[in-house]
Amino acid sequence: MIVPLGRALMAAEQPVLDAHGLAMWAYAVLLRLDETPIRSQAALAGAIGADKTRIIAVLDDLEERGLIRRRPDPADRRVRLLSVTPEGRRLRDAVQADIQRGEEELLARFPAAERDGFLRVLRALSADPPVTPKGKAGG
Repeated sequence: MIVPLGRALMAAEQPVLDAHGLAMWAYAVLLRLDETPIRSQAALAGAIGADKTRIIAVLDDLEERGLIRRRPDPADRRVRLLSVTPEGRRLRDAVQADIQRGEEELLARFPAAERDGFLRVLRALSADPPVTPKGKAGG
């Protein structure tokens, strides 16, 4: 039940992302970089679940558009520190607000108590993802 719902929600987000000129991975990067500067492209890819070789083009595009910054780490010049720029933050916030409006419209169909319970369960699951019997993260 969760996978089809996730796909439907991603499909609902796509027109919002398109309107703002962002791909889904680019939005994921902007969301993650705001939490804290990331020490390397590989660490960022791992944090958002992306392949580190495929994310380079996304980072190049975001940097060319002035939405992120990549600068050498003073402690190790082979490593690039990644951070979001003020323009990237503004774009991310606008996209996030539009997506949240859509989520609120979806959730408004349900009574407040059900909506609150659903969100509480989602937060708990995302904070502590289920584990398969073999001890590996499940999905």
